[in-house]
Amino acid sequence: MRRRTLLLTGVAGGLTAAGPRPASAAPRHRVLHVRPGGSVQAAVDAVDGPGWTVVVHPGTYREVVNIPAHKAGLTLRGATRDPRDAVIVHDNAAGTRKPDGTTYGTAGSATFTSAAPGLTVRDLTLANDWLRADHPEITGTQAVAAYLTGDRSSFDNVRFLAHQDTLFTDTRALGTFDRQYFRHCHIEGDVDFVFGRATAVFEQCHFRTLARDVDFTPKGMVFAPSTARANPYGILAVRCRITSGAEDGAYKLARPWVPSYETTAWPSLVVRETRIGPGIDPVAPYTDMREAYPWQSMRFAEYRNTGPGAAVSVPENRPQLSRAQAALHTKETYLGVWRPYA
Repeated sequence: MRRRTLLLTGVAGGLTAAGPRPASAAPRHRVLHVRPGGSVQAAVDAVDGPGWTVVVHPGTYREVVNIPAHKAGLTLRGATRDPRDAVIVHDNAAGTRKPDGTTYGTAGSATFTSAAPGLTVRDLTLANDWLRADHPEITGTQAVAAYLTGDRSSFDNVRFLAHQDTLFTDTRALGTFDRQYFRHCHIEGDVDFVFGRATAVFEQCHFRTLARDVDFTPKGMVFAPSTARANPYGILAVRCRITSGAEDGAYKLARPWVPSYETTAWPSLVVRETRIGPGIDPVAPYTDMREAYPWQSMRFAEYRNTGPGAAVSVPENRPQLSRAQAALHTKETYLGVWRPYA
């Protein structure tokens, strides 16, 4: 199904801000409402301090949303418990040209960007519906749904939809180990669609690889961590599930990303107690992005995974943690004193 058809059905309307303004709202009613015809970005812009909640009512909001670092402690949530009801979507790609003739680049293509510490998002869909088939002239095909930095960012019951580079879990700087927590989220895409250097914990999330009309394999990879060498913790997926819209074995579980601008990166990924479907190649679930940085030299490991995509037929291709090692790779060790799951 074409992404644009999927996301644009629903409530129509323009964009106008709705709900109380911060200047007139009592401190105990620090809430802004956005309804069809309104703008999520306008509501974010109106927030004047920590502790605000922006409630997004059912509808499709075609816009780019950027939450700057000084909007700390913000909550952004859908008005219902169904994340399909409120959709924030746009369609920039890395190679899309801006009015000044330059291109957006990977991070700049994001529909949703946040650098705010203490951000909470729940019950929403964040999507980038840019399609390669619609733009054969563009070679920069990364099209990010969400680009996240800022420590203590929490996402609960959120859908992240795109194709290449769906969810960019990053940090503010190489020496900053920002933490991000995802629970009961749905993330789908095709190439490297969960990637970056953040300490990112995914608990009970659903990763879905998409069908691709290409004649090569692998058709893509779920994870592409780029963890800083000094950071002991990268991406952790625990009690999740991985399914696929493509044929069996068409996808890899991960490949390491060592960016050209950060060649000291030492990617870290642990997938544990997760059901891995047949869409993931069980014989060789990992691959290289560049020959100079083989996946075997990275911090990749699994623990007690199940499903046909988790079968261990070639042990050297699937590093496994011992019980003692697994005790060091939990949401508690990764997130420290921050307890968003409590």
